[in-house]
Amino acid sequence: MSIRTALLAYRVAAWVTGTGLLVLVLVAMPLKYFADQGRPVAIVGMLHGFLYMAYVICTLVLAERCRWKPLQAVLVALAGTIPFVSFIAERRVTRQVRAEQSVA
Repeated sequence: MSIRTALLAYRVAAWVTGTGLLVLVLVAMPLKYFADQGRPVAIVGMLHGFLYMAYVICTLVLAERCRWKPLQAVLVALAGTIPFVSFIAERRVTRQVRAEQSVA
């Protein structure tokens, strides 16, 4: 898998994971605590867990292709656990990888 393909997979995973986390935090959690409906948290929470695993795999593949330091890979992987941060990390990672690729 090329760096370009790994970056595309990472970007898709970051957006899907970030969106899933926002739905969990902004829709499902309020439904659980304010409307006493726990089912959305169970469904969206499980879905976000699976999506996050895919995000971590895509992050690690990209990190390996780009030869990131382990700390950078861990920080980018953790971005999928904090609302909105996966979107910020995706933009920064995309800029960084594209800049490195244009130099190479």
